[in-house]
Amino acid sequence: MGKWLLIAGGAIIIGAAVAVLIRQARENAKVDRLVEALIQSASRPVNGTVEFDSFSELPPPVACYFRHVLTDGQKLIRTAKMQQSGVLRTSPTTERWSSFTASQLVVPPATGFIWNAKVGIPLATHVRVLDTYVAGVGSGRATLLSAFDVASEAGTPEVNSGALHRYLAEAVWFPTALLPQSGVMWTPMNDHSAMATLTDRGTTVSLEFRFNEVGEVTGIYSPGRFGNFDGGYKRVPWEGHFRDYQVRAGMRVPLYGEVGWYDDGTLQLVWKGDVIDAQYELEP
Repeated sequence: MGKWLLIAGGAIIIGAAVAVLIRQARENAKVDRLVEALIQSASRPVNGTVEFDSFSELPPPVACYFRHVLTDGQKLIRTAKMQQSGVLRTSPTTERWSSFTASQLVVPPATGFIWNAKVGIPLATHVRVLDTYVAGVGSGRATLLSAFDVASEAGTPEVNSGALHRYLAEAVWFPTALLPQSGVMWTPMNDHSAMATLTDRGTTVSLEFRFNEVGEVTGIYSPGRFGNFDGGYKRVPWEGHFRDYQVRAGMRVPLYGEVGWYDDGTLQLVWKGDVIDAQYELEP
């Protein structure tokens, strides 16, 4: 009897493992289709080069930034691929942080990204978090063991706006996407900040970019980015910081970033991460 129980238990375990592998393969296939859709969604031709002479009409801190992080005459970015690691938490009010590793693909001519992360949870398992902005549609999806659905949302105006805010903020990691020829409009604010506005497929977002004396973007701020709080979306002040600029593919990009929401007037960080690898494909 005991022998048959062991055999049955082993068969159940093997069957469960096979089911997980099958579902993981399906999830990976979905990601592959998203990557293809992102690349094909490029609606803006990326021609020309970075021309320092064209920066004279930009707000001074923005012109200083571009001259600091880019090279005169360089080509624009076609794709950016990054590997990240760090910690995150699901709410500004929870005390629990979880470690994550992530790969991110950004296609500036498509104004889109795919962030594919594994977030560690107890019992040596993980939740895959897939945040995307493809063809004007933002989405977020979580799957246990990269196999079983936990949560999903996509395509609402709030989700689209939040995803486009994220794209604009993270453009410091693929800086030619912040150029006027990439669709960003810059409005002066003061000697150390300027407002960036980006419109994509009917969604418009704006972010305050903050610069230091060197010409680096040290932070971004929005008085009201859409976030999901207590089961519903509302606009909440949102802020991020960047540091540790290093040269990658001839461009200066920050290797550390953090972002959070304001709660009762206090910034509560919810994401802190390092870029451990960044590879760029420039326009030919």
